Amino acid sequence: MSISTTIKTIQDIMRKDAGVDGDAQRISQLVWMIFLKIFDDREAEYELLDDNYRSPIPEALRWRNWATNPEGDTGEDLLNFVDNVLFKTLKEFHTNQHGNPVRKMIGDVFEDAYNYMKNGTLIRQVINKLNEIDFNSSQDRHLFGDIYEQILRDLQSAGNAGEYYTPRAVTQFMVDMIDPKLGERILDPACGTGGFLTCALEHIKNKYVKTSEDSEKLHKLIRGVEKKPLPHLLCMTNMLLHGVEVPAISHDNTLSRPLRDYKPSDRVNVIITNPPFGGMEEDGIESGFPATFRTKETADLFLLLISHLLQDGGRGGIVLPDGTLFGEGVKTRIKEKLLEDCNLHTIVRLPNGVFSPYTGIKTNLLFFTKGEPTQEIWYYEHPYPPGYKSYSKTKPIRIEEFAPEKAWWDDRIESEFAWKVPIQVIKDNGYNLDVKNPHTVDFEHRDVEEMLEEYASLLGDLGDTRNSLKRELMTALGGEFV
Repeated sequence: MSISTTIKTIQDIMRKDAGVDGDAQRISQLVWMIFLKIFDDREAEYELLDDNYRSPIPEALRWRNWATNPEGDTGEDLLNFVDNVLFKTLKEFHTNQHGNPVRKMIGDVFEDAYNYMKNGTLIRQVINKLNEIDFNSSQDRHLFGDIYEQILRDLQSAGNAGEYYTPRAVTQFMVDMIDPKLGERILDPACGTGGFLTCALEHIKNKYVKTSEDSEKLHKLIRGVEKKPLPHLLCMTNMLLHGVEVPAISHDNTLSRPLRDYKPSDRVNVIITNPPFGGMEEDGIESGFPATFRTKETADLFLLLISHLLQDGGRGGIVLPDGTLFGEGVKTRIKEKLLEDCNLHTIVRLPNGVFSPYTGIKTNLLFFTKGEPTQEIWYYEHPYPPGYKSYSKTKPIRIEEFAPEKAWWDDRIESEFAWKVPIQVIKDNGYNLDVKNPHTVDFEHRDVEEMLEEYASLLGDLGDTRNSLKRELMTALGGEFV
């Protein structure tokens, strides 16, 4: 049975349980189970490599000792074990870790996790189906990456998937252009389910990692922060699946830490992120920022934070809505500071529908380098593929579509899609970064006389074509064209 079929069967079983209400709870329930299953599969691997390996989880609570026997505890016995023994113990890891980073990681995962299922018999059925997957199998691990994407897409029916999900093509393109390297400290301060982090991990692994020591070094240099429980749990699971033994993923709100509290040692080489936009932070968060930049709008605060956290020479890539580009007031002051502190060298303008169906807001990819002021900004307008009028859930944006941007990146020339704007023009326009493509003529605002001339010319061309076709047809039939 395929992994996708297994996951669907598990979700169908959960729908029979009265305690699970809606997709968000169903996915949360599934993911804590997957986390324990993956952790146990990884431990089996560690034990083969290290005879002295000792699990941080008490022996009776390890997945292999309570979940793998298909004829094991079920019904009320299993429900009581999960609620009153397993969860009670693992939640205590959060505050009682004995200095063990792995215990802390497990405690962080279970701090806000819950067992929503109320039927122990159904829990046993779910566990037995999950045991059909071997996360030490390279094939199953690879296939599960696709299932992971499906789990995220399923969240849309919970109403807030857009907060967690960045299309894989966008993630891949941004990482490819930033090109994080082995030895660089990488941060996603609003990491969601870890899409940018795992993409950066694979990018460095494929391009720069040569030894097991390189891999160990890499894993210690990737860090993320996520404030919401479900995406944090998904991110931790995602990182484990990608071979990170102790993921450095904090369960916190990055914006809650005042800027003045950051030390030079906190600065990083690379930040790639898609912060939540359109949302507002709780009262008091803005007080951690300088008075002239205070706002409650999440995306604006993250833009300020990111430029602050990059060290000189550090590279940033961020997804932002159009509203940030043309916004005024505090937005203007934040953009002014960004352009003074960083070289905002590229803005890729994405068309409508890239984040469909989660949001219809038009978005932009901003790329900048810390430590030198902006002199000019290159814009690249990403076009739809031929035949497309928008993207959709069934027709998402694909990484192949970014090939023209990649080819243009290191040898930039103006074209129908690319243009550059000097910094003085940006300043003269009040730091409005919403610069339209000068090579595209707005049909609604063209000169009427010019449009009428084109229309008359088009009619003439149509007449000539019609007469030519008549002539050829009559010749073929042996007649005479009149």
